[in-house]
Amino acid sequence: MTDERMPLAELLQKAGDGDFLRSVAEAVLQMLMEADVDGQIGAGRYERTGERATWRNGYRDRALDTRLGTLQLRIPKLRQGSYFPPFLEARKTSERALMAVIQEAWIGGVSTRKVDELVQAMGLSGISKSTVSKLCRDIDERVSGFLERQLDGEWPYLWLDATYLKQREGGRIVSVAAIIAVAVNTEGKREIVGLHIGPSEAETFWSTFLKSLLKRGLKGVKLVISDAHEGLKAAIARVLRAGWQRCRVHWMRNALSYVPKGQTTMVSAALRQAFLQPDQASARATWRHVADQFRPRFPKLAAFMDDSELDVLAYMC
Repeated sequence: MTDERMPLAELLQKAGDGDFLRSVAEAVLQMLMEADVDGQIGAGRYERTGERATWRNGYRDRALDTRLGTLQLRIPKLRQGSYFPPFLEARKTSERALMAVIQEAWIGGVSTRKVDELVQAMGLSGISKSTVSKLCRDIDERVSGFLERQLDGEWPYLWLDATYLKQREGGRIVSVAAIIAVAVNTEGKREIVGLHIGPSEAETFWSTFLKSLLKRGLKGVKLVISDAHEGLKAAIARVLRAGWQRCRVHWMRNALSYVPKGQTTMVSAALRQAFLQPDQASARATWRHVADQFRPRFPKLAAFMDDSELDVLAYMC
């Protein structure tokens, strides 16, 4: 990966399934610390060797605040001397490297090069190539197991979103689309249910992704929320046969593009009034009232509201 802003990691965080992302990050850091301590001790756990310098002596708990949330770590303790992982101090560089590893895992497998970069960024030493390879396999198994798991029960609400990533292929950098699906089940639990990487956001791309969700057990979808991409809308109608709602976040961003920057706060507050209404009739009345108020000053915004009213307020049905 070449994009330091980590767009996929940001998309995963926005999707709201922070528990799994945190568990992967915690597992990566824990394995790195264990390997680092083995190097400092001169022996692995329960290993008998003449090079052993000391012994393990339990753990102490330590919380680490990151962009993924608070990670709960167990810092190894030694009988003689002490161990303090250096990455707890150099957080900015090490956190960026950690996010890069997690993002690469979601895309299609972690490379040993990325894990080596993570080890260096965290200031760790004595970690062997075999340990790096083991860590790569562990991360890949965790992520693939999560993305390929069976989806049980019914999932009435499904959110679909996408971002573009830069990926190296055959010695050149190409742009690929990363699409993510987040669903809510009948118990109100929100989860990432799928991720797919492909060359574009064409209808065939979306259809293949949605069909893969159905094969894993996704059912009971009543409403799909996404942006107004025509290929995606066609795939939703063909594969899921569910209702569609235009994503309010994407819609708001588009709406405010018709307004001068100095007026965006006032306009966005007015637009949100429609979303606060208790029923469809009130929401649509408020929507039209706001559109008429803005029509003299912002005619393009008002026309945009006229065209998108039913799509944005679809959830009111």
